[in-house]
Amino acid sequence: MIAVFVNCATVIVGSLLGCLFARKITKSFSDVVSTGAGIISLVLGIQMTLEYKSVICLALCLILGGLLGTLINIDGAILKLGSKLEGLVSRKKQDTAADGQAVKAGASETSSDSDTSAGNGDSNSQKNFAYAFLNASVLFCVGSMAILGSFQAGIDHNYTLIFTKSILDGFMAIVFAASMGIGTLFSFIAILVYQGALTLLSSFIAPYISELMLTELTACGGAMIIMIGFNLLSLKKIKTANFLPGLLFVVLYVIVQRFLPLP
Repeated sequence: MIAVFVNCATVIVGSLLGCLFARKITKSFSDVVSTGAGIISLVLGIQMTLEYKSVICLALCLILGGLLGTLINIDGAILKLGSKLEGLVSRKKQDTAADGQAVKAGASETSSDSDTSAGNGDSNSQKNFAYAFLNASVLFCVGSMAILGSFQAGIDHNYTLIFTKSILDGFMAIVFAASMGIGTLFSFIAILVYQGALTLLSSFIAPYISELMLTELTACGGAMIIMIGFNLLSLKKIKTANFLPGLLFVVLYVIVQRFLPLP
């Protein structure tokens, strides 16, 4: 599990750096960061998606997954979780503000103006908390590196792939946090649960994960990262999390393909 903890730590540190960076830039520069994050997501997603072996599998699983996810409203459920986490963060900030109220009461008018400006900055960074949590969670958890790296860590105690992924995730966390806010930091929860479970159960799951399944899972995950890119670029509002069941349909498709001549 040490590799999973390292991955979580890099995302946390990267998110904190991204938030600090975002507070020091103007709205115009913030838009540039958001655009950059969107383009990076598109490039990464396209690269992953083009690894598909069967476009029929990709199309069918993505559409069926989207229909199922919409039916049970996965996007809404994750956003609610993000909102609850935001509430906890806001409550802690309010408690801290209350503790320091006596000190602030004696501050000068200039200091008060500065506090108000900082408060507005905090409000802006919190605005997309739930969406940052959702998009970052999807970004960091889909793809073959998360699956294969967890298996290597759990079975062979080989942490190379997860450590490599951790570095990449850390840099992406900086960009995402600067673009969308502190909600990115809390995606470490998804990493801890998802990759932690894969690592602990790796010896049981690994025999059933073929190279073909990893490839198709990566392609499907890449399509979802493209959706994140569209959201960041404001090209189209897509409820990315609703397509997550597509990954389960990929697993079923590849298993059935072993017995039936599917395209």
